[in-house]
Amino acid sequence: MNRFVFLALSLAAALPGFAAEITALDLGGGVKLEVAALPAGTFQMGSPEASAGAANDEWMRNPKGDGYQHAVTLSRPFQIGVTEVTQEQYQQVMGANPSVFKDPKGPVDNVSWNEAVKFCEKLAAQTGRTIRLPTEAEWEYACRAGSTTRLHYGEDPEFKDLTAYGWFEDNSDRKTHAVGQKKPNAWGLHDMTGNVWEWCQDFYKGPYEAKAETDPKGSATPTETRVLRGGCWESRALSLRSPNRGGVVPDRAASRFGFRIVVEAP
Repeated sequence: MNRFVFLALSLAAALPGFAAEITALDLGGGVKLEVAALPAGTFQMGSPEASAGAANDEWMRNPKGDGYQHAVTLSRPFQIGVTEVTQEQYQQVMGANPSVFKDPKGPVDNVSWNEAVKFCEKLAAQTGRTIRLPTEAEWEYACRAGSTTRLHYGEDPEFKDLTAYGWFEDNSDRKTHAVGQKKPNAWGLHDMTGNVWEWCQDFYKGPYEAKAETDPKGSATPTETRVLRGGCWESRALSLRSPNRGGVVPDRAASRFGFRIVVEAP
């Protein structure tokens, strides 16, 4: 996609009913990976302290000690995977499938942050594009899809509608499921809630800094952990909220961990 299309998308995002343009990367062997073009924009990241279920690493504090969200600007449009990377896609690029729950159309699981980065690097070399994991801010921006509620589809205080959007402890039968079966968010992205936790590029840090940010990339000081977002097949409903976050050491793989990719704008 050329930069003029991306600029047009940036303008289109301000219009009601914005729909991301979806294209596909050719991985070879008849396997493709769909990505959605998202606009640059500004959003409120994290949770207000008063939000039901909010954890203390989801907000920043003002001088009075109150917890609140902070404004984040993403200055460049980008493309992001419509779904989590599948086992079929991972196998085609890496020549192996480490997943515990075997299903070609299911999300690849049992991958560490290090392995997810290697996939991105190899696919970048194959396609000639700049491909990486999403930053934590890009991930939440994509998940929210313009929403301001604790879940991308609404507040849903008792999580009555969550089963329509994601796989978690109430409906997963304790395993992953083929991607794309649940309802997408407003920008057409599937499985942003549940199925597998998704690795992000950033080092994990605690509560956000008390300032607005542009293109944040997590802790400037390396930490022992990398960010995971979105909840998984065994998560409680609270873990599927848009601002929920966690961190795990980058060499750890588990059946709960997968990822989706970002393709940078030309």
